Amino acid sequence: MGSKVLIALALAGGLFWASAVLAGGNAPGPDYQKLREQMVYSQIEKRGVKDAGTLAAMRKVERHLFIPESYRSQAYNDYPLPIGEGQTISQPYIVALMTQVLKLDGSEKVLEIGTGSGYQAAVLGELAREVYTMEIVAPLGERAAEILARLHYGNVQVKVGDGYKGWPEHAPFDAIIVTCAPTDIPAPLVEQLAEGGRMVIPVGERGDQNLILLTKTNGEVKQKKIIPVRFVPMTRENGGVY
Repeated sequence: MGSKVLIALALAGGLFWASAVLAGGNAPGPDYQKLREQMVYSQIEKRGVKDAGTLAAMRKVERHLFIPESYRSQAYNDYPLPIGEGQTISQPYIVALMTQVLKLDGSEKVLEIGTGSGYQAAVLGELAREVYTMEIVAPLGERAAEILARLHYGNVQVKVGDGYKGWPEHAPFDAIIVTCAPTDIPAPLVEQLAEGGRMVIPVGERGDQNLILLTKTNGEVKQKKIIPVRFVPMTRENGGVY
């Protein structure tokens, strides 16, 4: 499947993985709704995330459905988890913080770079008009597309491709969120950010990264450091890193 092809269905393996996860959500077991409430209160609200929309989305989106079965019991704990292909799903607090700083009001067209499991895209899908999300690792992108489709996120489109280049066919974007870390801010993403737009992105070498908020006003781009973070590197199609 080429990098410019929209992902509509996952491969057979991804379908099986997603079906097992989704089916598991209905099986007797932990009270996931209660665990989500506890997660939002203790991990997110107590750390200063106050945006009502962000908190509501974090309470609603079922994080365990985006995690492999072997890690599902840890879905609402305060740390990242493996999702396969050497990638992770971000810590819930980081997902909420990055979402909050975008200041979404429901009218936006958002670009996400680094679909991963699809969890962040689902949170954005609760808050934005349209979400375009890109994943360079094909099995992850295909799997996320299947899960998002099964959960009826019709306003989220998934593409397998190099996120550094963005998605110019749908630019400009009112907000951009990047969930992998380049060493420098990608110029194509800055170009695809709309006037008045906001972009949140981790930047730096592994072990020395900062979460940066960019705003574009009258063509001028300003940067603000938020917090130190640790993300997987932004990768190239040839396996290298940016």
